[in-house]
This record gives sequence, structure tokens and C-alpha cells, in this order.
Amino acid sequence: MPLNLQKNLPAIELLKKEHIFVMDSLRASEQDIRPLRVVVLNLMPLKITTETDLVRLLSNSPLQVELDFMKIKGHQPKNTPIKHMQEFYKDFDSICADYYDGMIVTGAPVEQLEFEDVTYWDELKVIFDWSRTHVTSTLYICWAAQAGLYHFYGVPKYELHAKRFGIFKHTVNDPLQQIFRGFDDEFYVPHSRHTEIRREDILKVPELKLLSESEDAGVCMAMSRGGREIFITGHFEYAPNTLHEEYMRDLQKGLPIGMPENYYRDDDPSGLPLVRWRGHANLFFTNWLNYYVYQETPFHIEDIRHLGDL
Repeated sequence: MPLNLQKNLPAIELLKKEHIFVMDSLRASEQDIRPLRVVVLNLMPLKITTETDLVRLLSNSPLQVELDFMKIKGHQPKNTPIKHMQEFYKDFDSICADYYDGMIVTGAPVEQLEFEDVTYWDELKVIFDWSRTHVTSTLYICWAAQAGLYHFYGVPKYELHAKRFGIFKHTVNDPLQQIFRGFDDEFYVPHSRHTEIRREDILKVPELKLLSESEDAGVCMAMSRGGREIFITGHFEYAPNTLHEEYMRDLQKGLPIGMPENYYRDDDPSGLPLVRWRGHANLFFTNWLNYYVYQETPFHIEDIRHLGDL
């Protein structure tokens, strides 16, 4: 089944060109099933790019998914048209009484700030707490993973000497976890961040399970509450050219940036990147939707409030 998306969302036409099957809400309403409801809190500056990246992966599932986008109240992004935000995004106040089978919180370009110095930190904490009683499983990506681990478990983040930037190899710590169904023993994930969380801090918290790490990139994935919260420090959702665009942007701004590691063929930025994360990215999102959202969520969605830890 495809994703059920609001009509005219730019991602629909972009992904049709890739032969990815999505449909708008009119056609979806004719199917006599309850779709999974997933909300995306999109904190990334390039909203449409992030929407398209996530839709591409969420659509690779036999499940029908109804997708909503949420924004921070009163925050107007600089890189996305106001009309787009008004048409496709909702404030938390308008959905706080709703229930969702799944939630995704994206990264944000604020990682070098202290959490409490982020202008929307107070609202974000409210949303995080709300998710525990209104969402079956929440996926936290990159900075959001750091923010969630800090808010719920007091796990600190640390400044890196240089930006962790490139495609890094990771190992599976517990292959029996359903999130790794179909995974190889080693897999690759894109990273682009200036800060990190450390394994020793994860291991201090009994409620957290360290799922995956990298010799070069550190902690990759952790889980709590039996999968009701999954934290990933990298960007499985990145398109093939995303790191290239970040690299060119930083070079043009004169920022200190090294070439993304393990990314270009023969380390030649004039050539195409070597995509080695796409297969596991699709598996990751499919497994999350199947095992931690679809198989655990109640048919009557409001019963989510009665769920304990899985």
C-alpha cells in the first residue's frame, strides 16, 4: 500500500518520477481499512527536501500510512515558502488531542547550542512528553535523538573536534532485535553532525539498550521502552546527493569542512557518490513501521493512552 498524503504535496510529483507509488487523500478514502497515522515533526531547514526523503522511505511498505506534518509554533523557516507551511503543516496545539501510531522527529541545525538555549526547547519538551501517551512508537533522528535522550534520560552530548561527515560502517549489537530484521552484520549510515553521544553514558541508563555503534562514528542507535522510542544519530533518510550539497555549501561559505568520508568514488567530488546505505535504510523504516508501529498499535487509536512499554 502507498502513503496517503495531502493533495498537492510537492513530494508526490517528485517521487512519481522515481516510480514510487503514493496517492492523495481522495483516493485513499475509498479503501476500507484504517491506515496507520504517522506525524512528522520536521525541524530541518529544507522542509520539502526532508519531506521527500522521508516519504520515499515510508512508502516502501505494504501498509497504508496517513502522514501529517507538524511544525514549531510561531517559528517561520527561512528556506520554505510560507504558503507551503500554511497548507501542509499543523501546530502542536491543533493536534495535541489526537493520537498517532507513529511519530518521527527530524534533526535540526542547532546541535552546537545547549539544549536549553534552543528557542523552542520548552515546546519541544511538551511534544516529547505528549508522545509517550499519544504515540505508539517515536523515531528520533540525529539532533532529535540527542535531545530525546537528554530530556528523558539525562544523556549529555559532546562537541566534536571536527564535523563527523560521511558514510560510516556500523555493527549490529543485538541481531535478534526486530528493527534489524533482514540486516547484514555490518551496514552503512550517513552522518553529518558536530556533536556526539557516548556509549558509556548510554550504558549507565538501565532503561536504554545500545543497538548499534561504529568504530569511527560512535553510537548509532539506541532504544527504550521496548521500541516505543528509537534513537538514531545518523541519517538513513538522506538522498544520494545530500552530503555533496552540504559539502559544496560549506565550502562556498568558507567554513572548515573536510571531504565527506567514504562517499565519493575514488574520493573525487566531481564524480557520483557511492550509495551504500539505501538497502538498509529501506529495511530500517519498513521494520519500524511493521514491528514497532503496526503490530503494536491498537485498532482503536485512542487506546494508545493505555499502552505500557512494549
